[in-house]
Amino acid sequence: MIMWGGATAASQYEGGFDKKKGIDTQDCRPYLPRNSNATMQTRLLTKQVIQESKDEESKLYYPFRVGTKGYEYVEEDLNLLKELGIQIYRFSLSWARLFPKGIEEKPDMEGVQYYDQIFEFCKQNNIKIFLTMNHYAVPLYLVENYGGWTNRNMIRYYLNFANFVFERWGSYVDYWLPFNEINAGYFSPYNGTGLIKPESEGYDMQKVFESLHHQFVANAKTIQLAKKLKVSGEFGAMISCFCYYPFTPKPEDNFKLVKEEQVNQWFCSDVLMKGKYPYYMDDFFEKNKVNLNITKDDKKVLSEFPCEFISFSYYSSSVVTTEEVEKTAGNLVITTKNPYLQASEWGWQIDAIGLRTTLNKVYDRYNCPVIIAENGFGAKDVLEKEQVHDLYRINYFDSHFNEIIKAEKEDKVDIRAYIAWGIIDIVSAGSCEMDKRYGVIYVDGDNEGNGTYRRYKKDSFYWYQDFIKKQTNKI
Repeated sequence: MIMWGGATAASQYEGGFDKKKGIDTQDCRPYLPRNSNATMQTRLLTKQVIQESKDEESKLYYPFRVGTKGYEYVEEDLNLLKELGIQIYRFSLSWARLFPKGIEEKPDMEGVQYYDQIFEFCKQNNIKIFLTMNHYAVPLYLVENYGGWTNRNMIRYYLNFANFVFERWGSYVDYWLPFNEINAGYFSPYNGTGLIKPESEGYDMQKVFESLHHQFVANAKTIQLAKKLKVSGEFGAMISCFCYYPFTPKPEDNFKLVKEEQVNQWFCSDVLMKGKYPYYMDDFFEKNKVNLNITKDDKKVLSEFPCEFISFSYYSSSVVTTEEVEKTAGNLVITTKNPYLQASEWGWQIDAIGLRTTLNKVYDRYNCPVIIAENGFGAKDVLEKEQVHDLYRINYFDSHFNEIIKAEKEDKVDIRAYIAWGIIDIVSAGSCEMDKRYGVIYVDGDNEGNGTYRRYKKDSFYWYQDFIKKQTNKI
């Protein structure tokens, strides 16, 4: 049976920047009022932007330093999740909260104690844990002093972090995820790997894929370390999935789809699941002048320590074409507008059948357990008399849950869990704003950090609570 759960991410949820936490890459992203370029600007950070973020006189607001104040509200939030009845909770650790610079030998104990209470609460209340070890946020010190993931030494620092996590919380975790949406390192390099953008040009593809390669090796060595320490739980890979459709039946559109899907969607998971680089990247690397230093030891550890389950995020489908047609937004990407689908206020195209299609494609490709690690509906909720009437989110859940159940019952896909994204309202990683809410629990904060930050249960809270009860009773 499918477990039904919810997720948060440390950088978008916790806040607590005034504690002993070190500054990380997400803490440098400013809120910019939404326009045609704002979302892109908050994901393409240069040295100048990062330098300004460290200036105490800066007039910009940095929302990830506040999140939705999960550091302060953790006890209340955990009790709300218990009341909701989720069976699995996906959360992430802040590397910089545990190791402020990323190079320390021992962690900061205040950060450790913060996470202790989450692990203990889940254990005591029989809530399974899906732990994201690193969710987009890299200690800024490592980026500025070592070049971040372009430097092979990052593997050593990551393993030091992982070793502590295993020793402290290894017995609590059911599902381990070393890196969130690892393919974002290609299409959103700052988020995925902390790669700083040159001032007047695009990203260097050599550095992009060096960074990804070092994450691949770190992922495999993390599994190797866990096996050595006899850590329980299964290890998985996670990618962002887009469910590509060709815009027309033209062969050219379909062939372009195949090539884009290979690089954007499948490349990273193919390496982590199959333990080697796929054939189709040879031509891509040659055309983009990418020459990676893949050692014999790299090849050996990748082949010997692949992932055991596959997980993915899915919010909307995408369209591929060779023609110049109207564009719209997606999860950290731009895509072609689909005339057959409705879209959210942010342009993300709503496609429940696309989720079922993706489940089939992923399961067919890897033939292992599948987890939907992120899914949900971002919308501008309105709090009126301490209530939020979010029928649009309920309708989104209902349509997508129906397709998930079909994929399990009719298509026989081995689905372990569904995890609703931003189960408690969090700051959007795509647009750095609070307006784009996903939660079934409303947090009273706005785009510039104003508000009480009190929690309120939305209509979708009660709907999801009832849904989980009904699914549990079927067992």
